[in-house]
Amino acid sequence: MKNSINNNNLDQIKSLLQGLASTDQEKTARFFKTGAGDYAEADEFIGVPVPILRKIAKTYMHISLEELQELLKSKINEERLLALIILVYQYDKASGELKEEIYQFYLCNLQSVNNWNLVDASAHLIMGAHLTNRDKDILLRLAQSEIIWERRVAIVATWYFIRKNELHWTFKIAEMLLNDKHDLIHKAVGWMLREAGKRDPNQLTVFLDQYTPLMPRTMLRYAIEKLSEQQKKHYLMRK
Repeated sequence: MKNSINNNNLDQIKSLLQGLASTDQEKTARFFKTGAGDYAEADEFIGVPVPILRKIAKTYMHISLEELQELLKSKINEERLLALIILVYQYDKASGELKEEIYQFYLCNLQSVNNWNLVDASAHLIMGAHLTNRDKDILLRLAQSEIIWERRVAIVATWYFIRKNELHWTFKIAEMLLNDKHDLIHKAVGWMLREAGKRDPNQLTVFLDQYTPLMPRTMLRYAIEKLSEQQKKHYLMRK
C-alpha cells in the first residue's frame, strides 16, 4: 500500500462524486437529520447512492491511508463514507500487520465516523472483525462514551460476532445501553438484539424476560420484530 498522498486521486474522486450528486439533496438532508439542532447538523450530503459509492470504492481501493484520511476530513458525508468503504475492502484483503495498521487507523479516525450510516458501514467489518479472538474491552469503553457515535460503534461492532455465533458481547453491550437517552442507540441496540435472536431465540427471550420493563419502547420493538405475534404481544404488554 502507498504511504503518500496522490492529489490526482483525491481530485478525481471529489470531481467524480460531484458529477454524480443528486438534484434532490434536500430530501437526503431531511432523511439524515441535518437541520438545526439535529444529530447531523454539521453534516453535508450531495446525494450519491451507496451502490455507486461501492463501485467507486473498488476502482480506488489501492489508495493510501494518508489519502483516505484526507477524505475522512471532508464535511461531505459521501466522501467520508467512500473512504470507509475503501478501508473495509482494504482490511478484508489485508493480512497480519497490515490488518492491525488499518484497525489502528480506524480507531485514530473514529471522530470522522460521525453519522449512523458511517458507523453501520464500517464498525462490524473493521472493529468487530479485528476484535474477534482478541480482547474486546475497548467496546466497554466506547459503550460508556459521551459521544453517541462511539456508543453506536460499540453495539454495531458486535454484529460481526453475531455472524460467528458469538452472542455474549451483544447482550453485554445491550445491557450497558439500556438507559441510553438517544433514539439512534435504541434502534441500534434493538437491531443487534434482533440479529442475535435470529441465531439463538432462547438467549434473546432470556434477555427480554429480564430487561423488557427497562427497555425503551423503540429498542423493544426492534428486538422483537422476528418473534411470533403471541410473543410480541406478551413483551409489549410487559412494557
